[in-house]
Amino acid sequence: MVLKQLQALKAQHKSGFAVLADPDKIAPADMQHLARLCNNAGVNYLFMGGSLLMAHQMELCIQRFKSESDIPVVLFPGSPAQVTPYADALLYLTLISGRNPDLLIGQHVASAPQVKASGLEIISTGYIIVDGGNQTAVSYMSNTTPIPWDKPEIVLCTAWAGELQGKHVIYIDAGSGARRPVSEQIIEKVSANIDIPLIVGGGISTPDKVYENCRAGANIIVVGNAIERDPMLIRDMAQAAQAMNAHRTA
Repeated sequence: MVLKQLQALKAQHKSGFAVLADPDKIAPADMQHLARLCNNAGVNYLFMGGSLLMAHQMELCIQRFKSESDIPVVLFPGSPAQVTPYADALLYLTLISGRNPDLLIGQHVASAPQVKASGLEIISTGYIIVDGGNQTAVSYMSNTTPIPWDKPEIVLCTAWAGELQGKHVIYIDAGSGARRPVSEQIIEKVSANIDIPLIVGGGISTPDKVYENCRAGANIIVVGNAIERDPMLIRDMAQAAQAMNAHRTA
């Protein structure tokens, strides 16, 4: 189970690496090549989802990926329409940093029958958006204001609230294409003070940033935009996470 794997990473103070694929930006024909790159790099997860999903090709993308890889596919949905039983698990997102009732409970009620029937492993996720220096698709589409980038105490209290509500994991995101990724100060403060796994994404563009985020305590690093521009970064970024794990066990 994916959640047990994430919990093991947290317990062992280790990190994994996830590639985020947006079906609106990648063609199904490219998924097998992506799968081979991920296999060779030792990627832990493929996250699949986007803010719009206009192309209606998610299921075919997942099937093509799975034809070449056993890497778990985890849905990172932007809407209830992005739920498909072809994946392995679903991040059931509650946008706990915002005050939009539709993303706190409204869409969950609407999607509950489909989610229950999907057979997917459901991972209840406290989703926190932090200001990435520009308006990103996730902040625009969610109609919410991100937490200021220099307010780690607010981020921590928000993460605590999610944990106390029974969320399985916390996901802190600066948003796709963010100019400023989540700071190591925020990651370290949250990771050190919660007992559930921490996922971090948004604006991460270099292997060095992956390494620093892992050292700060992120259990999963998620990268999408940088890999869309240069798929060969997959290997270097996955190796950065692996190097941090090796350092911790040395």
